[in-house]
Amino acid sequence: MKIFFVEPAICLSAFAMTLTTPLTTQYVYRRIWEETSNYSFISDSNSSECGKNKSSPIFAFQEEVQKKVSLFNLQMDISGLIPGLVSTFILLSYSDYRGRKFPLILSSVGALATSVWLCLLSYFAFPFHLLIASTFIGALFGNYTTFLGGCFAYIVDQCTEQKQRTIRIAIIDFILGFVTGLTGLSSGYFIREIGFVWSFLIIAMAHALNLIYISFFLGDSVKESSSQNVSMSCSEGFKNLFYRTSMLFKNASGTRRYFLCLLLFTIITYFFVIIGVSPILILYELDSPLCWNEVFIGYGSALGSVTFFSSFLGIWLFSYCMEDIHMAFIGIFTTMAGMVMTAFAKTTLMMFLVRLPFLFTIVPLSVLRSMVSKLVRSTEQVWSSAPAGMKEAMYFLHKRNPVKTLRIDD
Repeated sequence: MKIFFVEPAICLSAFAMTLTTPLTTQYVYRRIWEETSNYSFISDSNSSECGKNKSSPIFAFQEEVQKKVSLFNLQMDISGLIPGLVSTFILLSYSDYRGRKFPLILSSVGALATSVWLCLLSYFAFPFHLLIASTFIGALFGNYTTFLGGCFAYIVDQCTEQKQRTIRIAIIDFILGFVTGLTGLSSGYFIREIGFVWSFLIIAMAHALNLIYISFFLGDSVKESSSQNVSMSCSEGFKNLFYRTSMLFKNASGTRRYFLCLLLFTIITYFFVIIGVSPILILYELDSPLCWNEVFIGYGSALGSVTFFSSFLGIWLFSYCMEDIHMAFIGIFTTMAGMVMTAFAKTTLMMFLVRLPFLFTIVPLSVLRSMVSKLVRSTEQVWSSAPAGMKEAMYFLHKRNPVKTLRIDD
């Protein structure tokens, strides 16, 4: 008996991915700390090993460790950037023929392999630079964007009415907000009570359970077309894929093509900014002047998850009184304000309060994708030839279909 609900898979994946980010950042931080110095990292109930006096040697040492961890995080992000983009594009587009479970299974396999490697790395104390290679290999199977893009495509396939789709998307928003908040809140206690090895093992078990559910219990919303797979070779399939994608731009006028490229560039840039800011915040919280321990970092991560609820409410309220482009500006500028305030946060209270400007962080992602979908939809030839998986990649975290949108005349 097949189950046609993808929400349990989203729940397990959100738990595993939310727990992975703070654990990996803090694990790398402690490894670099211990390998750079002659003494081990100490974390008590109040604060991490931290020096607040700028003239002390420990303060200069902290800055050195912070720079090394930041550089290493940048290397990991870059190693997974290109293969992640390519795999997301190919897998979501290819899911139109192989079914929506295909990208979900592959991305889950990649996440499971990465979490198992993290567990082995922390247990045997292998060189942590091998994480760069594991990130690259895991991205070839797809990343979290691939998984969520496939999940949203799965839901759109099932929902024929706009109201039904909105309810399902709202449920996913609630799941993401609740699970990420609870996981972030408990991440510090995972590190303190059971350590990194067992924490990474729990993440691997969550990915394994998710893979079992998707492979054996989840039904596919798109039936695989066997005749099409037989008649079309792999090379022909790729040629057809890139041809249909090029039609997104070829059949559009110059003005529409310009705005389409601008919107896609803005979406990609903004997405990587908000994804990359999480490890930076953790590093800032670990060192002076905050000197947070793993528990306080978990509290901060839990507060950050409120953005899923607040962004959904913001879109719902703002849609009655302003256009899409104005909502996008509000989300971008408030996120910028939050980052600026973070740079000047010197106390624990201020660091908690700077989460307030981040309440509408997800709004630009949803609104800009809606603008892209409307811009593409306005050109009938492009929309009819565009792959459904690619359209759902644009719909990633798309919560509504705004009535007011930016009008672009040919």
